[in-house]
Amino acid sequence: MVFLDESGFMLHPLRRRTWAPRGQTPIHYAWDRHDRWSVIGALSLAPWALRIGVYFRLYDHNIATDDVVEFVKHLHGQLGRKLILIWDRWNVHRSAAKRLTHYRWLQLEWLPSYAPELNPVESMWNHTKYSDLANFIPDDAQHLSQAIRSSITNQRHDPYLKHSFFRQADLIT
Repeated sequence: MVFLDESGFMLHPLRRRTWAPRGQTPIHYAWDRHDRWSVIGALSLAPWALRIGVYFRLYDHNIATDDVVEFVKHLHGQLGRKLILIWDRWNVHRSAAKRLTHYRWLQLEWLPSYAPELNPVESMWNHTKYSDLANFIPDDAQHLSQAIRSSITNQRHDPYLKHSFFRQADLIT
């Protein structure tokens, strides 16, 4: 079983509350650049072992149908077994589904129309954006890319955190 979703990360810092000495307001200096990274990610769950895998790929452009199709094929190569792919009804997913329907190793399942709380990948994005990269001001797009990779890689190695993504979606206890 594989849950898939995408997200975008901007060079602009995501401001969150922080601690500072009384009377010393923290100031973040950032320029008004609109560079961004798009990330496609997947969480795989092996129900018999409750083992969770994290897979992702960064793109310097908006994710298109070809990117999703390529990612799903790569994911199948990594996992080496039949996939039950669960995703939302984004137009790019619907378009990719049309291209992927003839693969016998793939079964597609759709989440309800707007139900991000049912997709554990959303929790992975939330942790990356609102925890690991909160108040982070990258020097440039490459620095942001490294920070995103580092955050998701650290999540990949934290079994408690990965299980929390599925608990948040009420998929495991």
